Amino acid sequence: MFIQQLYTNCLAEAAYYIESEGEAAVIDPIRETEPYLELAAERKSKIKYIFETHFHADFVSGHIDLSKQTGAEIIFGPMAETKYKIHNAADGEIFNIGKIKIKVLHTPGHTPESSCFLLYDESGKEHAVFTGDTLFVGDVGRPDLLDGKMSSQELASMLYDSLNTKLKPLADEVIVYPAHGPGSACGKSIGKETFSSIGEQKKFNYAMRASSRKQFIKEVTEGIAPPPMYFFEDARINKNGYDSIDQVVARNNRELNVQQFEEAVATGAIILDTRKADDFEKGFVPGSINIGLNGQYAVWVGTLIDIKKPLVLVTDLGKEHESILRLARVGYENVVGFLKEGIASWNKKLDQVKSIAASEMPAEMEKGIEVIDVRKPSEFGISHVKEAMLLPLSNMPSNLEVLDKTKPYLVHCGGGYRSMTAISIMKREGFTYLKNILGGFGAIQNAGVEIVVEEELVNR
Repeated sequence: MFIQQLYTNCLAEAAYYIESEGEAAVIDPIRETEPYLELAAERKSKIKYIFETHFHADFVSGHIDLSKQTGAEIIFGPMAETKYKIHNAADGEIFNIGKIKIKVLHTPGHTPESSCFLLYDESGKEHAVFTGDTLFVGDVGRPDLLDGKMSSQELASMLYDSLNTKLKPLADEVIVYPAHGPGSACGKSIGKETFSSIGEQKKFNYAMRASSRKQFIKEVTEGIAPPPMYFFEDARINKNGYDSIDQVVARNNRELNVQQFEEAVATGAIILDTRKADDFEKGFVPGSINIGLNGQYAVWVGTLIDIKKPLVLVTDLGKEHESILRLARVGYENVVGFLKEGIASWNKKLDQVKSIAASEMPAEMEKGIEVIDVRKPSEFGISHVKEAMLLPLSNMPSNLEVLDKTKPYLVHCGGGYRSMTAISIMKREGFTYLKNILGGFGAIQNAGVEIVVEEELVNR
């Protein structure tokens, strides 16, 4: 038996390759199929099944393309309805892969069709369970993604039953392999590890420790941030089908000269600059939104930019294809093209961002300049700059209405990635006097700036 977790940091997503005796299965593949095809070829195995734990909302799955390329059957659990051919497995149905078996456990709650897959080893012993978005390390899947078709309380109640009747009875030593790790918006407080065990989760996962249905529903539904804008569209794509990723990348991979680039912007295209913050601040096309490839690029694009809007890209040379591919992973397929030869080809005025060291903050604050913290509320709640204003990046630009565009502001996040994105959005919205704090909150803590620790959050 061979198991490999294939983790995609940009999406905080885990897919799995499982193999026995020359037969293989893939669970929750991302959109490009090469990693699975190459692994199967390297190990001289044939992919027999593609298991989908549910209709993913945070990325476009590669199950359809992978099935076409391998002939593998696509397996969903009960209640999954699609516009393409699948096998709807019954609760408890068994699938043989060489000398091992996979049993379907229908675990509704995150979504109605959500299912886990229990792996039995060659001796018939329960070895691991692939939990999708039903159970994470330290968390469970959010129950608010059915867009009004079912309430979060109804789904949370179903999830309570699923955990208690299907997962808690498993042996403590059974390995838990979830679909997501830290940073994913599919849960509210996912732990830093990408796998665990049933025993560990029964001890330390707040949702697995809930003593009653009422307590569980309350804890699971409270404090959930609004889902990123693209979630409902990606779930629809995964349910209805899509064009192959090769077709998408080929039609989006177009060079644009400066005139063509400007014409696209004039007709409604949003400028997405995928360079690092350090490079972006030195010079960028006015109106650009900076979301760098060096962070959770696809997730932040999905959170901040309407999936239906056309995009034009500014990238580092040689990063055009990667920028387009990673957009396609989350269903962003309307890319008009990219600026040929990058920012160096822009023959018009560039905009810039001023960054200052954290040590310069006290002097700036003494002048009355306000501090804007764009981190998550949970980060802010642990510690923050005294009198800082919390305006999470995920809520921009709607939360900017409380600010005065004529006033100066100091902007920071945890390390500098999110603050540059925030400043780019703010400048696009008409803010002029903005300074970025180099190194973010990590640098601020070591710079003599007054910090408030574990103060109760006050809505502002």
